[in-house]
Amino acid sequence: MTVCHASSPPIPIAFAYRQHQRPSSAPSFIQCALTKQGHRFLSTLSVKAGDFSAAHKLTGKFVAGSPKSISLNVLSHLLSPETTHPHLTSHSLLLYSMIKEASWFEFNPKLVAALAALLDKQGRYSESEALISEAVSKLEHRHRELALFYCNLVESHSKQSSTHGFDSSYTQLYQLLRNSSSVYVKRRAFESMVGGLCTMDRPSEGESIMGEMRVDGLKPSVFEFRSVMYGYGRLGLLSDMLRIVHQMEDEGLVIDTICSNMVLSSYGAHNDLPQMVSWLQKMKTSSIPFSIRTYNTALNACPTISAMLQDLKNDNPLSMDELHATLKGNEVLLVKELEGSQVLEEAMVWDSSEVKLDLHGMHLGSAYLIMLQWMEEMQNRFRFNNDGKLVVPAEVVVVCGSGKHSNVRGVSPVKTMIKEMMVRMRSPMKIDRKNAGCFIAKGKSVKDWLC
Repeated sequence: MTVCHASSPPIPIAFAYRQHQRPSSAPSFIQCALTKQGHRFLSTLSVKAGDFSAAHKLTGKFVAGSPKSISLNVLSHLLSPETTHPHLTSHSLLLYSMIKEASWFEFNPKLVAALAALLDKQGRYSESEALISEAVSKLEHRHRELALFYCNLVESHSKQSSTHGFDSSYTQLYQLLRNSSSVYVKRRAFESMVGGLCTMDRPSEGESIMGEMRVDGLKPSVFEFRSVMYGYGRLGLLSDMLRIVHQMEDEGLVIDTICSNMVLSSYGAHNDLPQMVSWLQKMKTSSIPFSIRTYNTALNACPTISAMLQDLKNDNPLSMDELHATLKGNEVLLVKELEGSQVLEEAMVWDSSEVKLDLHGMHLGSAYLIMLQWMEEMQNRFRFNNDGKLVVPAEVVVVCGSGKHSNVRGVSPVKTMIKEMMVRMRSPMKIDRKNAGCFIAKGKSVKDWLC
């Protein structure tokens, strides 16, 4: 699953939740953060992208002078649908060709599937088909590996929203499924087909495939149910979404945090704040833990907070009371439901040497709300320390990241927002000279400021 950092966009694809469900033996989609060396290469390639000869020479030099991990890191980054360098994805095949010539190269069907899907998306059908044919010829006598290759193809095409490639690979996988006696192959094929159909916004077809699973004696897993449920939810077919949720409950499957976040995301995408509030209340009643993604999903759907944070230099509320007074109707209820969760406790460490608040993984609205909650919690702990047992920590640190994983590398919206808040409140916390992604101050200074 793609890791969501402080300034990363949300990932609305059901496959993002797969790592919580798929057996460990099944590989996940290739996605990773870009390294510094890889970022330098792509920055240079951006300048020379229009000159094929220069791009070819630069790419060859990069692969020849880079470790295996760095070269594959860049290729994986370009193949990801969430790449921050979409203008360079046309160079993916060139990079792969150079990597194939390296002494350390090993054939990787998953990588080939991702590249073939990208080429198909770009309309480079003959090049995509050539890659697929090469992979099939290598794997044709290894039935399980061939089936897994087509599973990867179906998933990769669906992530690229490529109807042409998806329909073709889906047909091939379905034939392999019907000709296989392996329970493992059948289950993996059904999983990829259901997930792929739902990612392609065809959840009713995915639900039909779940019916075929049952005919074949296979019970649909949490993954299939989540995929269909979320597929309906994204399309705004909210009654069908809830119907699938009820089916899960009837079959004894747990409605957990992941499933709940998908429901919240669906309501949020269709501006149904009252239902979001009701679902948050249901989560509390059912003891379903909130997560950072719960915060992200709920607050991304809060129009007043989103509007406030578009301009970080606005006079935005700097306390929970001020925020409550600013919000309207269901937005107030939504924020109050979030406040009572354990997310703040999980993001905060408190001991005698250091108090740390870690904002990694939080979108702008979540970081803003958690920051207000944290200051209120800190103030209460310092102010109501009646027994004198609370030791003032030596240092107070707020970790917000320096923008390594932001859409614009090195520019962290969360860090910018925290800095504006600190300046407006005349906080003693300053950017750490040793770590630009942190704000730091002496514990006594923070105590005096808050109290």
